[in-house]
Amino acid sequence: MTLTAFARPAGKPAGARPAGSSTTTPPASPSDTRRPRGREADGLAVASFVLGLTGLLVMNILLGPVAITMALIALARSTARRGRALLGLALGIADLVVLAVLVTANGTVSWSLGG
Repeated sequence: MTLTAFARPAGKPAGARPAGSSTTTPPASPSDTRRPRGREADGLAVASFVLGLTGLLVMNILLGPVAITMALIALARSTARRGRALLGLALGIADLVVLAVLVTANGTVSWSLGG
């Protein structure tokens, strides 16, 4: 291992700091730039609710599992919108139940209102 000594510029005392530096401000850490986990969990709860509700009408084979996953993640991260996360979970499960009923009744994953 090699140690290298840095030469100090001529005319500056040993304890001098560069111009503009401050001793009271600590350097920014990576955690300062991250969003709080609570806001992210709240967003996941709302998104799971919206996707679960939309999944009842269209693409329930895709939106149901996504809504369930997002709701479980939001609940695991202790969201403040616990009710929305639980509704998203219930709607995601309902999406899969609707899909199962449609496949059983029609033998297809599509449905129409015209009969």
